Amino acid sequence: MINNKSTFKAFRVEEVNGKFITHIKDIPFTTLEDNEVLIKVHYSSLNYKDALSASGNKGVTRNFPHTPGIDAVGTIVSTNSDQFSVDDSVIVTSYDLGMNTDGGFAEYVKVPANWVVKRPSNLSMKEAMMIGTAGLTAGMCVLRLIDNVKPEDGTIVVSGATGGVGSVSVMILNKLGYKVVAITGKASEEQYLLDLGASEIILRSDFEALQDRPLLKPLYAGAIDTVGGVILQNMIKSVAPLGVVTACGNAASIKLELTVFPFILRGVSLIGIDSQNYPMNYRIEVWNKFANEWKLDGLEANTTVISLDAVSEQINQMLKGQLKGRTVLKLV
Repeated sequence: MINNKSTFKAFRVEEVNGKFITHIKDIPFTTLEDNEVLIKVHYSSLNYKDALSASGNKGVTRNFPHTPGIDAVGTIVSTNSDQFSVDDSVIVTSYDLGMNTDGGFAEYVKVPANWVVKRPSNLSMKEAMMIGTAGLTAGMCVLRLIDNVKPEDGTIVVSGATGGVGSVSVMILNKLGYKVVAITGKASEEQYLLDLGASEIILRSDFEALQDRPLLKPLYAGAIDTVGGVILQNMIKSVAPLGVVTACGNAASIKLELTVFPFILRGVSLIGIDSQNYPMNYRIEVWNKFANEWKLDGLEANTTVISLDAVSEQINQMLKGQLKGRTVLKLV
């Protein structure tokens, strides 16, 4: 019980006669286990995994009823961990949050303390969720890329550029002085991508239609791929010698049909990024960069803020591919 309340509001997904329904529901507080913290959620954000969970995708969430939300930021109101104190401002992203553990689409969330990061003081709660798991994934991709590729080495190509990961990747790279080429399936969003910092736009269909050869003309110093499939294949084939490709998505395909030529003849490196279980030291580093040298000025223009009541409609739009940028859920 918190402040004499025995329940709190949450966006719940329930399975009824084989169909999945969503509604706002009052659910009871439960007892904290060892090394757990209870967080009053101020903001969450909408990600594709949340949309899948809310649709009853058993590959994301096995058991229902369930509260989605793989992102949350707020203040600790109760703790059974020595790592954190009451009133600490914290961020929780990925791990099992919002998948098979009730997530951030609720007024309160209970999580293991080792999933939690203290919020950097120079990053507001709203900014943290405008970044969220998508931005954190983008940050991890950029971090691994810039370890090996500098702005003077050449252009970076980014796929899925209107999405959460792609758009933040473009913004960070632009801020760091890289020339960025953006790949998108949405021809109508050219100006949006130019405003984010892209210098050139390539339609996804055009990039997928490149010749099916073991190697293509080396056009890019590096690449960030968010979709997989033919796009990733052609990125790898188009990267210059000693270039780096970071890959974090498989929405287009889980298959990669390549020869070893890009890796042996050009020395290209392919680095996979799994933000769900990425090591905590990298998480802390990326969050601190977002609060300092990666501080992004265009986040607000790239974000839609909604209430708990509007989550269902936003999920429907996301599943139809009609959203761009970030959607932030305000709970306080």
